[in-house]
Parts: sequence; structure tokens; C-alpha cells
Amino acid sequence: MSSSSVENAILRVIEEMHVNLGQELTIDDMARTAMFSKFHFTRVFRSVTGTSPRRFLSALRLQEAKRLLVSTDLSVADVSSHVGYCSIGTFSSRFKACVGVPPSKFRELGGRVGELPTDPGAGLDSPHLAPLRGRVVLPGDRALGQVFVGLFPSSIPQGLPVRYVVMDGPGPFELDDVPPGTWHVLAHSVPYGAPPAPAGGAGDTPESLAVGRHGPVTVRAGMRVMPVDIVLRAVDPLDPPVLLALPGGEAARRTAA
Repeated sequence: MSSSSVENAILRVIEEMHVNLGQELTIDDMARTAMFSKFHFTRVFRSVTGTSPRRFLSALRLQEAKRLLVSTDLSVADVSSHVGYCSIGTFSSRFKACVGVPPSKFRELGGRVGELPTDPGAGLDSPHLAPLRGRVVLPGDRALGQVFVGLFPSSIPQGLPVRYVVMDGPGPFELDDVPPGTWHVLAHSVPYGAPPAPAGGAGDTPESLAVGRHGPVTVRAGMRVMPVDIVLRAVDPLDPPVLLALPGGEAARRTAA
């Protein structure tokens, strides 16, 4: 099967996810939509999107919750139910873990935060910390904007980053004091002057969000980490959503420590 046929099959599944965000959707259901066996489907989905079908679906549900919280007057309980959660407590804890702030706070801030803390449980007390340097490239057909670069344990930009920096635009970056481990370097950018896009992912237009990634990168004690290049591109339906709340302008050029 050609790569385009595989991607089209995965796109059919992602569309089914969007249509059924509030409903139960099993791996068997998704595999039937893709017309793959259950086990082959899971492997193919991960190879195309960088994450598992269940995690992608969970991210889409929280992405929609972010949009509803900012753009509607639905209560947090109604938003929770709308995206398939039976318990508002489970929804709220999951939302905070992935987005970085509780649902009510996210609504109050309009989808933006002044500054994100870093993950306190990511081995930052290790004596073997190293810098990670690189460069973000923005192709000429993309509009200039602030660039967020973060270090995460998975390929979905969710939860608190291990390290991050917000820059005024593309160019060189440095993440200081990176602990040993295997990390994904994830970047995204919203053009200057564009309205806030709280959904953060496939729900955004190619004009409103650019994304890029590098990794996984393995950091070991005593080993020099090679610089990484990240080329930003238009967001694609196959990209997992950007779940974390985006830092606002006052965080520009500030590296979290």
C-alpha cells in the first residue's frame, strides 16, 4: 500500500474521531474505518502521527474542550460531557495535567498564560545537566511570529515542558540544564497580529499555526548533545494537537529555569 493510501486511511480515522468526540470509540472501530487489522492499524497510526490512536483521540477531545471553554458560555460540566467525559473531576484533572492550568483558569485567561512552570518531576535535580542548542527555521511562505520551543517526554506538546523558551521569532535557541533522558523537541508559532488560537492543533488553519519537531533526542551524562534544527511548517490534520496553554507576550525570550 502506498504512503498516500496509508495517510488517507489514517485521515479517515481522524475525521471519525472528530465526529465522535463525545462518544465511545474503540480501537476496533478505528481499525474498521481504516480497513486494517487491529494490530496493524495501531502500528501504522503511530508511524504516521507519532503517537497512539488513544492518545491522539484524547488530545482531540481536550483540544475541543479548549475551544469550547474560550468561545462558548457552556459550563465546565457541560464541556466535560460534550467531549466524552463522564466525570467532571476526571476531566478537570486530565485537562490540568495536559494543558497546564485547570479548565476554569484557562477560560479566565482566554487561552493564554503569562508563564509556564517546568515539570518538577522530570529529573531536574540530576547532577548531570547539559544545554541543548539548535535553530528554528521559518520558511519564507510562513508569517513571522513568536516561537515556542519546548522539551517534552512524548511527541505531543502537552503537560508541563521539561524546559522551554519563547522567542521573538525564528533563529537560534538554547535550552539550559537539560536532564538525562529521551526527549522530543517541539516548536510552534502563531503569526504576529493573529487572534489567539486556543484550540492549538488540527482545528487551526495553516495560516494560524506553524509547527515543527525534532527527536527523540537522548541526553546522557557526560555526552555532548548535538545541535538540532527545526523547520516550521503549516499545521496538518495528521499533527497531534498542541494542548499546553501558550505563554503570552511577556514571556518572550525568557527561558524557564
